[in-house]
Formats: sequence, structure tokens, C-alpha cells
Amino acid sequence: MTGKVFNGRYTADLDGQETVVFLIGMRFNHWWRADKWTTVVTAMPRMLRHLETRDAGLLNWRMWFGRTILVVQYWRNVEELHTFATSSSAPHATAWREFNRRIGADGTVGIWHETYLVSPGRAEAVYDNMPAFGLAKATHHVPIGPGRQTAKARLAHGTDET
Repeated sequence: MTGKVFNGRYTADLDGQETVVFLIGMRFNHWWRADKWTTVVTAMPRMLRHLETRDAGLLNWRMWFGRTILVVQYWRNVEELHTFATSSSAPHATAWREFNRRIGADGTVGIWHETYLVSPGRAEAVYDNMPAFGLAKATHHVPIGPGRQTAKARLAHGTDET
């Protein structure tokens, strides 16, 4: 994690907009089968580079490595995520076909994803003494001020509850 540390407490402000949190990753089930997992490992950075050069809806992302690789992505909306996933001109469709051709259901490599639609009043975040991170980096990184001191108050911000 790099970037300027913002001392104090901050939160994410969705500015009244729905945002998509997309978790995707892979798991090395048979780490010694590099002939199988190498293409899967290299596919995600290729997709992220492709997305970073266009305004396709990806707002921010972060990757963590381990036996299971995790990529957290933040998207403007689910339609743009689906467009990327199904576009023949984007690298996802090719990577998906390659995975099914080379690995399929043989068990050597696991892949997964989860999609969450986040709307005002349905998500809250707090970042203490952190760089702009996660949902706040993808949306609006704002100081926690009056009316946002508690998780309950942050959840209510921007809804009829405030």
C-alpha cells in the first residue's frame, strides 16, 4: 500500500450512486502444476492493464497474493462490468475460453468471483490513519465529521434516515 497517509478518521462517500464491489481470484490447488496455473496467473494483470487504459467502468483495484490470489475491484456499475466480461474485444473472453480449454474441471486451479451491489445506506467504511484505500479510493475519500461518527450514522448518510 502506497500513498499519502491521511491522519484521522475518513470514510467513503458514494455520493448517492450505486457502486459495484467485485471480488475475483484464483487458488493454486496443485502448486507444482505451473503448466496449468501460469496462464491463469498472467491473465488478470493483462485484463487490469487493458482496463486501466480505457474508461470502461473500473474505478479502482487492489491485488493480494497467497495460495489464493484475491483481486478487489470497484466498478461504476454492473452493466459496465458485464460489458467487459462479455466483450469479444476485451481480454476476459479469451482468458475464460483458455481456462476452460486447458483446465476445465481437472481440479488443478480454482477460480472464483463474487459481485456486490453497494448503494448508499447499504455500506459503510472507516479508515483511520490510512492512505485513500478501498471503497473510499474508488468513490470519495472524505473526513469523518459531524453526523458520521458511528457506523450507524455512516450507513444512514445520504438516505432518508439522515
